[in-house]
Amino acid sequence: MGLTAPLMGTPILSNMAIHHPVIGTHGMVVSQEARATGIGIDVLNAGGNAIDAAIAVGFALAVTHPQAGNLGGGGFMMIHIASENKTIALDFRETAPAAAHADLFLNSDGTVNTHRARFSTQSSGVPGSVHGLLTALDHYGTLPRKRIIAPAIRLAKGGFSVSHALAVSLKQARPRLEQDAYTSAIFYPNDRALKPGDRLSQAALAQTLSRISKYGIAGFYSGKTAQAIDTFMKNTNGLITLADLRNYQSVVREPLHIQYRGQNIYTMPLPSSGGLIMAQILKLIEPFPLKTWGANSAKTIHAMAEAMQLAYADRAEWLGDSDFVRVPVQQLLSESYLNRRRKHINLNQHTPSVSTKFGQPYDSDETTHYSVMDQWGNAVSVTTTLNFSYGSGISIPGTGVLLNNEMDDFSAKPGEPNAYGLLGNAQNAIAPHKRMLSSMTPTLVLNDTGGVLVTGSPGGSRIISTVTQIISNVIDHGMTLAQASAAGRFHHQGWPDELRIEPHSLSPDTQAILRRMGHTVVTRPVMGSTQSIMKQEGVLYGVSDTRTPGGQALGDLIMIH
Repeated sequence: MGLTAPLMGTPILSNMAIHHPVIGTHGMVVSQEARATGIGIDVLNAGGNAIDAAIAVGFALAVTHPQAGNLGGGGFMMIHIASENKTIALDFRETAPAAAHADLFLNSDGTVNTHRARFSTQSSGVPGSVHGLLTALDHYGTLPRKRIIAPAIRLAKGGFSVSHALAVSLKQARPRLEQDAYTSAIFYPNDRALKPGDRLSQAALAQTLSRISKYGIAGFYSGKTAQAIDTFMKNTNGLITLADLRNYQSVVREPLHIQYRGQNIYTMPLPSSGGLIMAQILKLIEPFPLKTWGANSAKTIHAMAEAMQLAYADRAEWLGDSDFVRVPVQQLLSESYLNRRRKHINLNQHTPSVSTKFGQPYDSDETTHYSVMDQWGNAVSVTTTLNFSYGSGISIPGTGVLLNNEMDDFSAKPGEPNAYGLLGNAQNAIAPHKRMLSSMTPTLVLNDTGGVLVTGSPGGSRIISTVTQIISNVIDHGMTLAQASAAGRFHHQGWPDELRIEPHSLSPDTQAILRRMGHTVVTRPVMGSTQSIMKQEGVLYGVSDTRTPGGQALGDLIMIH
């Protein structure tokens, strides 16, 4: 079986459809922030390739989308080089500082100090974003670094008009961000919440970006910026040192590759759990006739939710940074193992989760994803984050750089959930220089006819299920990309043992059937914010998820010679 409608030639625009994508001929950029999307299109119009545009978008998001765009965080990037038919996974996940240790966040009585793990300078891993973005640009880009970073510098120095989405975000985050005097001064000037249309200028961030523009990686990981981080950490009992910064390296990895119904899926390997867990879910459901059952029918949702539950259980038991611990990746994806696991799926009844240890997942979608394709067929899928919205809420004085709180993504204590309710054990324990597990799932789907799907999402633990559903909606149900993005989403991660759905996404009848099958159905806020591109017969289609305001898909119709 091949991809149904979109990548196999079925018309993607139809008067029968409710939702429609943006169309481009020679380039497409889709992100959660309109200015950043526009900057990416400008780079494509200037003759840059998809990698150039993606890096420009990344630096711009650090200015215009401070909730998740960042210099002080990390992430993952999937890159497809069309001329070489090569796909690359670039890991720029944060690492634990050298002074970190397994019991870092335990109190004297053995309980987890969640405040220290999430809202102190000790919660910050060594940032990887700048290293990753510049590594991609140096190896795969075509335009000068100064040209790529210049738009972000202009926005930081000259300021930009605050969008409604950013104003609402800053209002919601104010009680937490005001705990840090320097962060408060940036986002609440004169002790006043910014309103839509107000101008936000970030002079210190502009200077930091200028040093990166001038000196490259050294402009962040040594020199004035690194010294400011080191000094602040020493003054606040933080862990990151000049040596940690100097020693940080992003890593080019072999993508995780599976076939699903005849389509080639390339996604992130460890230390992102996203690709592996998504692959398990897809392979577990592959034998089931989802198309016959129908999209978002009770039977389809039940089967997928049971598969999700099994995969997330494997995440908790087996996964960690494979540079530090042995993870049986091939075994977890082997046909024999998946066949054994699939036998646990009762198609008529929910199987309860075997553990009662869980926490209420932290409701934040403040990771960000963006996707880019160019006229040459190159594709880039990037997911980057500070972890929580605005990270720990702590900024480095004199730099404008918000710190991540990614150390909470480690397992602070075996069997204790992190902020997203995800369990772990010694596989994901804190250790010096180790990368913490992630759920980020930037993904590329390629087929033999030239069709391409570029997708990814924010959403914490729900990233994996969100990206899985985009792929299933397209491949199994023949949805257009716009339809696949708009379809209601669901999620089951085993702990808590509940089937999470979005408001108004399922009829009461469908919910009643699921409850009769044994599911605890709960309605929670919407899940994910997918930023996706699909290429079909040489035409590009882009969709920015309407679940979050402010995103934009822009197509480039100008041929660059």
